[in-house]
Amino acid sequence: MSERIIEEIGRIKLDLTHYPGEDYYCDGDVEDELLDIARNYAQVEYQRIIEERASWPILYHLSPQRENIVEWLPITKDMKVLEVGSGCGAITGALTRKAGRVTCIDLSRKRSRINAYRHMDADNVTIHVGNFQDVEPDLECDYDLICLIGVFEYAQSYIDSPAPYEDFLNIIKKHVRPDGHIAIAIENRFGLKYWAGCKEDHLGTYFSSLEDYPDGAAVRTFTADRLRRIAGSCGYRQAQMYYPYPDYKFMTCLYSDERLPNRGELSSNLRNFDRERLQLFDEKKVFDSIIQEGMFPLFSNSYMMVLGPALTEKYVKYSNDRAPQFCIKTVLKDTGSGKIIEKHPLCKEAWEHIRKTADAYKRLSQRYAGSGLAVNRCRLEEGEPPCLCLEFVDGRTLEELMDERLSHNDTDGFLRLFDEYLKRISVGEDAGITDYDLIFANIIVPDNVDNTWNVIDCEWSFPQSVETKQIAFRAVYCYLLEDEKRNALNLDYIFEKLTVDQSEAEQYRKQEMRFQKYVTGKRMSLAEIRDNIGYPVYTVEAFCKGQEASGHKDRVQIYEDTGGGFCEEQSFFPDEASQEQIRISEDGMTQLEIPVPGGRSALRIDPCSDFCLIWLSEIRWNGTPVPLKEKRVTVNGFKVGDNTYAFPTRDPNITLSLAGMPNEESNLLQVSMEVTRLPEETVKHIRKRGLL
Repeated sequence: MSERIIEEIGRIKLDLTHYPGEDYYCDGDVEDELLDIARNYAQVEYQRIIEERASWPILYHLSPQRENIVEWLPITKDMKVLEVGSGCGAITGALTRKAGRVTCIDLSRKRSRINAYRHMDADNVTIHVGNFQDVEPDLECDYDLICLIGVFEYAQSYIDSPAPYEDFLNIIKKHVRPDGHIAIAIENRFGLKYWAGCKEDHLGTYFSSLEDYPDGAAVRTFTADRLRRIAGSCGYRQAQMYYPYPDYKFMTCLYSDERLPNRGELSSNLRNFDRERLQLFDEKKVFDSIIQEGMFPLFSNSYMMVLGPALTEKYVKYSNDRAPQFCIKTVLKDTGSGKIIEKHPLCKEAWEHIRKTADAYKRLSQRYAGSGLAVNRCRLEEGEPPCLCLEFVDGRTLEELMDERLSHNDTDGFLRLFDEYLKRISVGEDAGITDYDLIFANIIVPDNVDNTWNVIDCEWSFPQSVETKQIAFRAVYCYLLEDEKRNALNLDYIFEKLTVDQSEAEQYRKQEMRFQKYVTGKRMSLAEIRDNIGYPVYTVEAFCKGQEASGHKDRVQIYEDTGGGFCEEQSFFPDEASQEQIRISEDGMTQLEIPVPGGRSALRIDPCSDFCLIWLSEIRWNGTPVPLKEKRVTVNGFKVGDNTYAFPTRDPNITLSLAGMPNEESNLLQVSMEVTRLPEETVKHIRKRGLL
């Protein structure tokens, strides 16, 4: 055996024995930027950097949510883990925290150094730099877990054989112990996002995986059945299939064949962080149809195939896009003797949140004793970290039952359910404890004799009394926001039943915005980060009108947020709505006068559809100037002068938060700005010169 060549970065060892002397794979200047960040910034600063730089590669490589795809795996400190294709270390951190020893392999020295710098305090990691085929003979043969995350699809690039995927898996199999596991995360070639108009993840072309890569490529993705066949040919008689949603890169939920998604659950689908996309249909509605027909596994955007003994984990939900003190994961397990639900804190700051939830269960159980509303039993397991174990309750959600009534035009049946809901949640209104999140989806109606309804989540409970009508109003508000088909519901009866007038309704909407900000803290949501990165979404309607084909890049577009974020369906072009809403003054200024109905939480102004420079002269709301230096007005560009911004994106936007501002039944937004389109290279030059 040749003498080993070791480079040490902090406590990390880089084994360069098989490094060929140069990096054959590189993403360009962004890798230098990533190396600088890894060297000079702590990981707690990554979220701020992601938000400020509005860059897909920065988000992709540094987001802590990338770790979700492996964090749920049952890894313990007595285990050895092999990560093939570790790259810049997007998931390495999760493995180092959970496992006893981690071995990484990557072809790129620069990427491996980025990985090492960001995890340099870990003393249990060795990174082998070099081609997998060269490194593989040196690997041990008793790993407890081998991770192939975004790697398997490239097998034919480095395995020269008629069956590269089978041969690659057989090679990997030699290095896992008999009772160990191999975890493969990969895109689905038939993923719904590709049918809906997203470009193929690896090639950046439309429909190429659906058409079986007609132009040829070094990459191949597969359906679930094909993955199972590959595993079967390698001796694995059973493969556990998991379905990461929205995809494995930024997974928030993990489903399985034992716990598939229900209708209405899959609503976060605009995930085009890396490039522009078409939007050929509403993916949420199509997913609902697919789920109804039992076809979800065929159209899941991604897969996680786990080879080895069956795992107990059947469903995982991550809530780590919140403020740190509220970051948790929820796990459904099948222990063989029954199903249980566990809630785990994802960082030390969230330990107290778990304990408070356990205390809320006890107090809510006392409040609702004998009411026909029960809180599913739970127990707190103290430890480091603590864990909350909850009883699994089978049945249908109240939301499902209400939807069923509406789908059959049974308004009376819907209102009877609402009346019963109101009756049950109103018990003990002055008890000094309130579950603020008593939405219809959090109540299970089992098919049992005593007709007890079960509250399945008391995470957002507070030691104070809140009027029942506010809790019920919020439940209806959330119910309507999640599905526009529910807007056909006549709210007159509900408002009358709750004795809620327009003033109170507006107050409750503002309270909901404050609550959401309390949960998320100062961090941006992924939807906001996507908007800042700025890759546009082109609708069929836009193409039919010839908006892009005819080169109409100067049109202003207005988006309205009614509580569910910005979307194309709630946007309009002022020049179509009314000629009086937009005009160009003699000095070239764009003048907007936009009537805005009440109930909007934010507005977004897209001044054009191209790289540009904007001088934002003035914004007025109901005649009152809005201070531009406050965080009320945000842009996805960078400042180059007083009220002047350069936008390095073809989807520039200016967002105005309306939280706390006077919000009448009818309002007026006035904007005065000068819009100058610029060549892309000019904007990039401005950024490089540091004119921020």
